[in-house]
Amino acid sequence: MYKLIVLYDHPDDPKEFDRYYREVHAPLVKKVPGIERIVVNRVVGDPMGARPRYFLMAELHFTDRAAFEAAARTPEFRATGADLANFAKGKATLLIAEEESV
Repeated sequence: MYKLIVLYDHPDDPKEFDRYYREVHAPLVKKVPGIERIVVNRVVGDPMGARPRYFLMAELHFTDRAAFEAAARTPEFRATGADLANFAKGKATLLIAEEESV
């Protein structure tokens, strides 16, 4: 499995972030061809009891690297990237990962 992981810092307005993510951004993401699965993780804590570094983590799962690269060339994929500036400008870290079982 090949993934695009997006780590979101704490937003200035969590309620508005949630609304925008659910009503605007997530529907854009769902239009990207080739995504096998979308997982959104709400960060609820830190093992040491501190405020967690991140607010939300999204995982976009692709079958393999070729599927990810094909999706990345689509207008739908570019639209999701452009939309980040509308609600998470400077507050999103994007990572690409290959999943493996140990």
